[in-house]
Amino acid sequence: MSPTLLQPVLFGGLFMGVLSALPIISLGNCCCLWVMGGGMVTSYLTQHGRTEPMQLGEGALGGFLAGVLGAVVYAVVSIPVQLVTAPIQRGLLEGWLNSAADVPPEAREMLERFGDSSGVVGVLVGFLFMLMVGMIFTTVGGLLGALVFRPTQPAAPPVPPLPPPQPQT
Repeated sequence: MSPTLLQPVLFGGLFMGVLSALPIISLGNCCCLWVMGGGMVTSYLTQHGRTEPMQLGEGALGGFLAGVLGAVVYAVVSIPVQLVTAPIQRGLLEGWLNSAADVPPEAREMLERFGDSSGVVGVLVGFLFMLMVGMIFTTVGGLLGALVFRPTQPAAPPVPPLPPPQPQT
């Protein structure tokens, strides 16, 4: 990886990972908004300050690497988020189970067991999911960003008219 691609990949991965790990903001990923946005951020930052247009392969590679890094960032940010929100989720689950009288005991036990172990398992499953989705859709976002942020070529200057022919003597 070239040094000029390192900083854009870091910022694209941080964009994808942090926004995907935050509880309410992560709803933007229902249509892969943050994942594709990470690839586009990478392409934008790669193209920024360059006069020549970046290649599509460079945008795809930057997006792919941002997706891998974004999955790691997602897992790292999700751990403290889970530690903070787990008691709230457990309280909501207990309140729902107490108010629902027709829940079978087997389902109640399964939900209670899932509520106790969902933190680590949820982060691991989320990491694997974000890794697969991120590698695909940040690559697509990097390709789209390479096309969208490509500088426009200036129009060719008009050709001056030819001088009139000189009479021959």
